[in-house]
Amino acid sequence: MRRKEYTGEEITVTFDLKRCIHARNCFLKLPQVFDPAQRPWVQPDNAPAEEVAALVRTCPSGALGFRKDGAEEMVPTVNRISVLENGPLAFAGDVATDDSDAETRVTLCRCGLSKNKPYCDYSHVEGGFQATGEPKPVTPPTTDERGGTVKTFRIPNGPLKVEGNIEITSGTGMKIANHSTAFLCRCGLSKNKPYCDGTHKAGGFSDPMD
Repeated sequence: MRRKEYTGEEITVTFDLKRCIHARNCFLKLPQVFDPAQRPWVQPDNAPAEEVAALVRTCPSGALGFRKDGAEEMVPTVNRISVLENGPLAFAGDVATDDSDAETRVTLCRCGLSKNKPYCDYSHVEGGFQATGEPKPVTPPTTDERGGTVKTFRIPNGPLKVEGNIEITSGTGMKIANHSTAFLCRCGLSKNKPYCDGTHKAGGFSDPMD
């Protein structure tokens, strides 16, 4: 799906509705620029370009993006997966999902209920998904390397395979583990979240990816 673009004098904001998890982060922090009640709902010139860019960088789902001075936003040095309390996996870094191009931010479902897999669509709220955002640290790490492209692949009817140098943190930023490869639960049933423990088989999790 092509992103919609909102062009200002110094910055262009892009938006992908299918990726939005409606966290309202943009409206709550910069309502003069991001206001669903106005048309167009994004007005980039209503705040300094640097302020708009800083806000867009906090969009957890990657639904919002920007171009400034002809350049895309910078890729974070450390690839990070934040495990959100009762919610999704928030990726930040150089992340390619399935066969898509690499992005700097993406939020992936871990409750098994999203209708837009692998992306989160906030179904965890309606479904009452409960899972800690503070899993216990894993030692020792499987890698100390940082950076580089991270690729994520959905295994049909199974977990999310992550390949590349990643740091997994709690939702509050505590380091959980470093990995070069990890299999993460996306059925919502694992007893070892955020990792897969094979429970998706007995639980009948279905995402055939046809």
